[in-house]
Amino acid sequence: MDSTQFEAAGPAGTRSMSAIVQRRYGGDPHAVLRFAETGTPSPGRGEVLVRVHAASIDRGTWPVMAGLPYPIRLAGFGVRRPRYAHPGRSLAGTVVAVGEGVPGHVPGDEVFGTGTAALAEYACAPAGRLAGKPAGVSFTEAAAVPVSGLTALQAVRDHGRVQPGQSVLVIGASGGVGSFAVQLAKAFGAEVTGVCGTAKVDLVRSLGADAVVDHTREDLAAAGRRYDVVLDIGGNRRLAELRRAVGPRGRLVIVGGETDGRLLGGTDRQIRAQLLSPFVSQTLGTFVASENAADLVVLRELIESGAVTPVVERTWPLAGAAAAIAHLLAGRARGKLVVTVP
Repeated sequence: MDSTQFEAAGPAGTRSMSAIVQRRYGGDPHAVLRFAETGTPSPGRGEVLVRVHAASIDRGTWPVMAGLPYPIRLAGFGVRRPRYAHPGRSLAGTVVAVGEGVPGHVPGDEVFGTGTAALAEYACAPAGRLAGKPAGVSFTEAAAVPVSGLTALQAVRDHGRVQPGQSVLVIGASGGVGSFAVQLAKAFGAEVTGVCGTAKVDLVRSLGADAVVDHTREDLAAAGRRYDVVLDIGGNRRLAELRRAVGPRGRLVIVGGETDGRLLGGTDRQIRAQLLSPFVSQTLGTFVASENAADLVVLRELIESGAVTPVVERTWPLAGAAAAIAHLLAGRARGKLVVTVP
């Protein structure tokens, strides 16, 4: 392991650090997350140890923290108790050590990407899920990008297959993924309509949306317009209602859901959409985002060009991570929420 700079402060695994710790599953962040001193992790083969400067919260944080729906536990997050110290994943920081078999990263590199237990002073991350931090943005802004930005990019480019001149409807346009999806669809040359609540209309307009629908005042289904691509991000609208907004040969991409079901957890719409898709003219589907360096580089280039800007509503200190998650769960978030680590 190349850890010259880090070892000056103490070898990995023995040096203590501040971190968020979770010992059991639960839906209340204040009940299951605590701020504590713990040992610093050591990077394994193919991993990088990052001094975390900022880490962001996303919709996927809650299922990992709560262990719901139950299939998520079988997916590697721990059956009876959490496998990882806590649910944080998106990060930005500085490389302090690298494990064996890691080309392309050296101590001192400024990076962003996804790792494990990122709500801490130090976190390990697979080298293939990190890229150089975008120039001209802060660590706070860079930390807002990885999970939400990757999900939005793959929804727009790979599954929505958005083309110049197409009409795109983004439901949930003011959230973490939605704020990126609006900007990416515009960058791909689409005419974009965003759907959000009253308090967030101005934000969605500022992202470049050509039109904004306030779902508290307007009935999307009654409007009667149909779109080439519909991205439903973290919603709970019925599949039949979503299909009425999709053109006869359009595409519907369902990105997550907002239910706390123990078995399906909001994925029932995705399952039904995929089963129905072969029998209708519309393309209906969903996906699990791929966390990879190549797409992080694409996002970095879009950010550096000015086509995409990370939207950070507010920040919390590391000790306030539970409060940040609670704010997200309350549905008040505008863009991304970031935890900063001094």
